[in-house]
Amino acid sequence: MSDETLDLRDVRGPSALGGGWRRTLELLYIIAVTEFKRSYFGTALGYLWSVARPLLLFGVLLAVFTHLVRFSSVPHYTVLLLLNIVLFGFFQEATGQATASVVNQESVVRKTQFPRLVIPLAVVLTSVFNLALNLLVAFVFILAFGVTPRWTWLLLAFLLLALFIYTTAIAMILSSLFPRFRDVGIIWAVVLSALFYATPVIYPLQLVHGTIGRLLAANPLAPLFELARRWVIDPRAPLSGGTLHIVVPAVIYVGVCALAVWIFNREAPRIAEEL
Repeated sequence: MSDETLDLRDVRGPSALGGGWRRTLELLYIIAVTEFKRSYFGTALGYLWSVARPLLLFGVLLAVFTHLVRFSSVPHYTVLLLLNIVLFGFFQEATGQATASVVNQESVVRKTQFPRLVIPLAVVLTSVFNLALNLLVAFVFILAFGVTPRWTWLLLAFLLLALFIYTTAIAMILSSLFPRFRDVGIIWAVVLSALFYATPVIYPLQLVHGTIGRLLAANPLAPLFELARRWVIDPRAPLSGGTLHIVVPAVIYVGVCALAVWIFNREAPRIAEEL
């Protein structure tokens, strides 16, 4: 036998995108479609629940904010509220379900070598399916309430892409940290509740002034909702703030996306060890 000492080295686990893009996309499609079908398996209404949930919330908020708090100065407030609920609902659903997504796939993560990014990304993609159905219903209401179609509706695709990227970034951060810090799920549930009111969902940002208005304008979601209102509902809707209110949320947006890539790349190889 040789007396040579063998050097021990750490063996890194599967990375975020280990296995190549083709394998990643194939797994992503399979998992996302499976999760979408399983979400409504055995329910009485099936896929209709993906539309019924935002409509139920819309009905409650509409009753409150048209009778108790009147936004009479906001044109087409009814459909604006519906559109905002659909957009924020996507962000809320995707990030909320992505938080524990890696832990929920514990048996697969422990035994199988595959790109870890597939898990949270599949959750976001599943929510995209729901978003597509909800937007279809929302635009039926928008047309029914007399909003005139215009070419700026096409620009909504860019907003949806930006929302998708930001949502994916948040999902990556949450899903990679949750296996080590289970408090992340509870904290994010509280943050989501606060974000619902800190984002111009039930009110136009133009109605909030002073320090609070400036703080709300720094939310990276705020410009997306304001532009959605201007491009889809009311082309004369004012955009709150000046250059500062565009630069600050843009910097935060890019910073969150960069942070998500760094955290997920760092945590992905040791996720199985933390489960």
